[in-house]
Amino acid sequence: MLHVARKTNTDASRSEKSRLEEAIALTAAIGLEVAHGLIASIAKPTPATLIGTGKVQEIKALCADLEPEVVIVNAALTPVQQRNLERAWSSKVLDRTALILEIFGERAHTREGRLQVELAHLTYQRSRLVRSWTHLERQRGGFGFLGGPGETQIETDRRLIGERIAKIKGELEEVKRTRSLHRRARKRVPYPIVALVGYTNAGKSTLFNRLTSAEVLAKDMLFATLDPTMRGLKLPSGRRIILSDTVGFIADLPTQLVAAFRATLEEVLEADLILHVRDLAHEESDAQKADVVKILKELGIDEDERIIVEVLNKIDLLESDVRQSLLSRNRAKDAMQTGESVAVSALTSEGLESLLKLLDRLLGSREQTLRLSLTPDDGAGLAWAHANGRVLERRSTEKGTYLVIAADPPTIEKFTARFGRQIKIVEEDQPRRAISS
Repeated sequence: MLHVARKTNTDASRSEKSRLEEAIALTAAIGLEVAHGLIASIAKPTPATLIGTGKVQEIKALCADLEPEVVIVNAALTPVQQRNLERAWSSKVLDRTALILEIFGERAHTREGRLQVELAHLTYQRSRLVRSWTHLERQRGGFGFLGGPGETQIETDRRLIGERIAKIKGELEEVKRTRSLHRRARKRVPYPIVALVGYTNAGKSTLFNRLTSAEVLAKDMLFATLDPTMRGLKLPSGRRIILSDTVGFIADLPTQLVAAFRATLEEVLEADLILHVRDLAHEESDAQKADVVKILKELGIDEDERIIVEVLNKIDLLESDVRQSLLSRNRAKDAMQTGESVAVSALTSEGLESLLKLLDRLLGSREQTLRLSLTPDDGAGLAWAHANGRVLERRSTEKGTYLVIAADPPTIEKFTARFGRQIKIVEEDQPRRAISS
């Protein structure tokens, strides 16, 4: 494992040692054992090999001694650099992008996930087609009708890859349309969507499982989750939400992966509220946060325009006094306001009650209260009201049924269209009834 450290790197929030450790963890995620790891510092990239001649020779000697199956370079390599290093070291070479693609290829299980991985892989492979590769220099014989030399192998490969990419994009568009239909169907049910995002291995899937009693793969491993998973969750007030687990983010995420996985991350774009799960015990938690915020902005999600709550996870790994201080802050009244963070341990369930209360409060702030009067024989209307709104109070008399309902603005419009004058909106200055749990 070779980590390339650039002396001109302006990101001082991460140490080169931690970058190497992360690369080693990425390698372990696909079942490879790292025989040796080292850092190569460069002031300026060498066009032919990225690193200098001396370091190339040093690693060549290591390869002769260790005989590795593959050498992983934790940097982006050009096709020419990759080829030259493979020749120099007599070993297969993977760069950071290829390594992440390998991980994604193993983790994807749904049809959408597999299509997205294949699209990213083909886009990457197309850039690896260089004329200097021996097997691509052959000529394919044409019929000779035009007197030309025929189609070269590299042109054929590019054409075939291009055709497959076009086909996959078409299939992904169909998947996106299907997901759009599912989203529209969910919007007919007044359940807000809450999406979990965060740096890979921050504990999103463990938190997801703890809250929903699901069985999503949750391991101490980078990119343990790749395919999106959604489950229903009931909050303390009785409000129901849909919780969505997503793929973890990582520093220097290859651009083609962001593009390829945009369909999966659309669940984040559609979410009513975003939970940014952070590994508070990690020494570079702040740097990881910056990486996540950067990718969210690339997806078009601005912190100032969306409700984003920080979930400070893994407090069970902190010192006891620090953990207790964080839990005390959770219980304090000012910790329950918009924009505040909540400290939790998904592993031990500490702090989860505060998290659920905060979700209730934030989602409840979007709701209005309405009163609905129904005739005694309107059983269909009563069932519709229960299915589409959150009934806070129900009172039945000989004259009919009277309901107090909490709903967000889009759902209020549906009630108005369905019941018309039977509805009365409770004004903000009127006292709202307590929500029963």
